[in-house]
Amino acid sequence: MLPWVGETRVARKFLYVVAGLVVLVIAAFAIYAIWGNALIRMVMVPREPFTQLQPLPDNAYVDAKMWIARPDIVKDNPALWTPAGATRPAASPKAAIFFIHPTSYITTFGDAHWNARLDDKETDATARRFVMSQASAFNAAGAVWAPRYRQANYGAFLTGEPAGDKALAAAYRDVAQAFAAFLKANPTGPLILAGHSQGSRHLLQLLREQVAGRPVADRIAAIYAVGWPVSVEADLPALGLPACARRDQAHCIVSWQSYAEPADPSAVVESFERKTGFTGMPHKGTHMLCTNPITGAFNGAAPASANKGTLDAREQGQPPKLVPGIVPARCDTSGVLMIGEPVDMGPFTLPGNNYHVYDYSLFWANVRDDAQKRLAAFVGT
Repeated sequence: MLPWVGETRVARKFLYVVAGLVVLVIAAFAIYAIWGNALIRMVMVPREPFTQLQPLPDNAYVDAKMWIARPDIVKDNPALWTPAGATRPAASPKAAIFFIHPTSYITTFGDAHWNARLDDKETDATARRFVMSQASAFNAAGAVWAPRYRQANYGAFLTGEPAGDKALAAAYRDVAQAFAAFLKANPTGPLILAGHSQGSRHLLQLLREQVAGRPVADRIAAIYAVGWPVSVEADLPALGLPACARRDQAHCIVSWQSYAEPADPSAVVESFERKTGFTGMPHKGTHMLCTNPITGAFNGAAPASANKGTLDAREQGQPPKLVPGIVPARCDTSGVLMIGEPVDMGPFTLPGNNYHVYDYSLFWANVRDDAQKRLAAFVGT
């Protein structure tokens, strides 16, 4: 927990969180430790009663407008973006990639709904920025499909009331519907499924309910469930895929959560330990999956010199660029990923040196390489 350093500083941090870090799910647990449940709930949790969302039309995801990215969107497709220094291979195996973006919807006080509206321009614009900075890492491995969905409000993660779970369930139903449309449009060939934060939460449920034990499971080249804790013992057996043990391994799951040192991941670890896994086994006493994104291996360490490129977007008015060799990676015994001393990535580092929003950006070029190598290994099997 951060030390108390006066009302002015606390107020400034609180406003900072409200204004800039509302898109972050894991952040909620760190904020709890500083300001307390009552204050956070008052500001961030929707006050309106939960109202069940009407189902989308059966053919909703046939419409390109329901997608932030898909192959037939050529103009203003954020998933097609690449930073300076990134190249696309002349020829390589191609997969269809399903990417679920993280939380981009937050409103405070009386303005909050439990789920985002599809016509919310600000929320959509933020989601598009996430697709550009995260899903773009996969565009060398194939075509990215990133659905718009009525995501749960950030406040849904801050309450133990049933409305929070109902909001997440409603968001998941949209994601599952989009995934069905994705599979219909891609009936054959290898698949890569990826997400971040809330997106990874939905991805894991999708894997459990719509993939594991079904024929489509045989088409999975890799799963990237980044920014959400996964239990090796209590989750993976029910998901039907093992943890990725090395970079040339396919048909496996990758996950990490980034912290600089000195790190305080206690809030995330404690939340993880309170949950029950997909197997029905408690998380407590199990190991949190940590993939080293530099080596592609389960656990282990790698020096900064092996990092092929961190996405640097700090210069206002300038396009993001890749900077190699500045961020190391080491899987800690707690299950989180340590990135060494704090690195200036911009204004969204969370209390406890939590680099959650930068999970992909820190290792953008390595993720790009990782996806291509796992796909090549999958096609070669």
